[in-house]
Amino acid sequence: MDAQTYNAALAELRAVRDKIKKSRAELTKLETDRNQRITRLAAYSKAKAERLAPAAGMSVADIVALAPELAPDALAAPCQVPEPATPPEAVAAETDARPAGPPQAAAPAINDAQRTPPTPRPSAPADASVKPTTDAPPALPSLPTGEAGDAWFTHTSSLASTRPNFTQQARSTVFLDTTTGVLVHRHHTHHLDLAGRTAADILTAVFHAVPDGVERIYITAGDPWHRNADRYPYLRDAVTAWLNAPTPGWRTDTGRGRDRMAGHFVHARNPVGRYQRDDGKAHVEIRSVGEWFDLDDHDTPATVRDAFVLLWQALRRHWSDAVLMGSPSQTGRDLWTRTIPVRGQHADGFPVLSEELRGLLHATAGQGRNELITPPRVPEQLPALVEYDRTFAYAKHTWKSPVGTPRRITAATFASWSEKEQIRALYGCGHWHVRVTVPDAWNHVGLLPAPAPGDRAWHYPAQPGTTFTTWAGGPELHAALTNPLQPWKIEILDGILWDDGKPLDDWAKKLKETWTNLSAQAHFQGDAQEARAAHLASRAVRSILLYGIGSFAQRPRMVTGTTPRTMERDVPTDAEIIGFDDELITWRRPSGYSRDPNAHPEWAAAIWSGARAALLTQRHRDDDTYAGALHTPPGSVVAFRTDALYLTQPQTWPYHHQPGDYLLKGNLTGPMAAPTTEEELLTLRDAGRAALTSDREI
Repeated sequence: MDAQTYNAALAELRAVRDKIKKSRAELTKLETDRNQRITRLAAYSKAKAERLAPAAGMSVADIVALAPELAPDALAAPCQVPEPATPPEAVAAETDARPAGPPQAAAPAINDAQRTPPTPRPSAPADASVKPTTDAPPALPSLPTGEAGDAWFTHTSSLASTRPNFTQQARSTVFLDTTTGVLVHRHHTHHLDLAGRTAADILTAVFHAVPDGVERIYITAGDPWHRNADRYPYLRDAVTAWLNAPTPGWRTDTGRGRDRMAGHFVHARNPVGRYQRDDGKAHVEIRSVGEWFDLDDHDTPATVRDAFVLLWQALRRHWSDAVLMGSPSQTGRDLWTRTIPVRGQHADGFPVLSEELRGLLHATAGQGRNELITPPRVPEQLPALVEYDRTFAYAKHTWKSPVGTPRRITAATFASWSEKEQIRALYGCGHWHVRVTVPDAWNHVGLLPAPAPGDRAWHYPAQPGTTFTTWAGGPELHAALTNPLQPWKIEILDGILWDDGKPLDDWAKKLKETWTNLSAQAHFQGDAQEARAAHLASRAVRSILLYGIGSFAQRPRMVTGTTPRTMERDVPTDAEIIGFDDELITWRRPSGYSRDPNAHPEWAAAIWSGARAALLTQRHRDDDTYAGALHTPPGSVVAFRTDALYLTQPQTWPYHHQPGDYLLKGNLTGPMAAPTTEEELLTLRDAGRAALTSDREI
């Protein structure tokens, strides 16, 4: 791409931006009209929220928010004990070099204020008439006092991760480019007529070309579920309509055998359609290969096929029974279960925490740090925008994880310990409820996440003197207390502490070795197509580990369903309407936590905490140096994005192609206006990557 093409593309992008603004204005007008109609309908004496919700395409809770008089009696009754609101959870991520021993900090491990337990603050009386303002941050949940909270510190009865006693079966797979119609099945290539590219067209064409049966269809290009996206306000609506369109001779798969992933999975970019033939003799998934890795315009179905073959062969060197499942998260968890020891301490498996502790972790342990820092905290005009991305970052933080029955560490207990005991506890596997105060002279980025006001899940207070209450993992607290600039004041209010263990170490080591071998193959391979296939396979290994870790978090399950428009009364009252057309209403509703034997949010939380801490500071022992945001001048950090840093100046951090190393990924020379929105940041990021690639080619 040359400068002229780039500028022309920017002009087109601005035109799209203007269309989006106009569409949003129209949408706002329609929503205002809808809300006014709901308010008028609510005045009818027999109006009910559960009738209005499906008609308006909203949830019952949204209707009640507009018309409180329609609140069901059970919701309108005052509660004895008000439950604090929980913030939305952040979206899946990777932290610092493995320490050799306890930290050697100039500052004490905990502040003097911790020597005396903090006085509990009285709860404000419940007042149903007072609604929280959108500017107030949501209150995070806490552990109940006394025996009620102590009862949470156990495991779910008869539920544990154990090594499987069966061999996973491979599924016949094809790779299809829906733009060109090219289908690759094993060593054969077919050219299909996909007509309108509906699910029915794809199923008909594929099963005609491969009559002996296919169980998985990977779409490599074309995104057929977006073909009518301009008809819908959101991509998700277009995807829902595509998945639920008529498929003569087929119906939605309801699951069978060990497969509990029944029904379609609605996702804006990587949906999953699951179908079974009416005679029950064929079951097939239509999936996006984007779950595994990103492709460019030159990647063919044959290249993708080769990448999957290389991936399977590389994994077989470590797992003799390795099978590639539909998604990297499924594959990651299946491979992990096959590393559970058959003898020794954990031969009986790893028990699953109580549902209460899992719920607390879901609400208080966020994922990657995503923060854009705007003027005046950064210059109005940036001299440059330099992107550093941590290579295979999560793999750096799997060497130690929580195991065993967790212990509750109250403020009084923590205060009674010696400084050495406190250091050991904070250095261990724990999740802590803390009160944090930013130092008066602080002039750098925030260090600890706090519940954010409005729609954002988390933010990172950095204003000197700010005090807030939050939850944080040991790695983040360690970074805040021993950072190279100035220790923060932290008071322990409560905590959860586990024994240190290595449940993920063997799994992660095998994946890291697989990634290293495939990366080397991609680098030294002489044939361009084979090198590209090896590169894609190495990216797939990253996805297996990344999404495998995310799958341990086991979010509360959401059930998606459809109801005919003529039967809208049958839409569940607690459902959220996510789409509708002339025939069907599509909805989803929470179904709580399943009895998943591989649910370990404590592992995901520990890794995410370590990854966020490594964005601030991490030691490179072999080079005797440090890297991270706190090792840059104040005002030079523009943004954090999961495992990437955006700075105003380049750094000399070492890079040895090892997990966790900071890789220079983009370098855009300024001056340029500091980004104030995520869209502006991503535009500059892409330009910086293109500029760096161009400089390297020269």
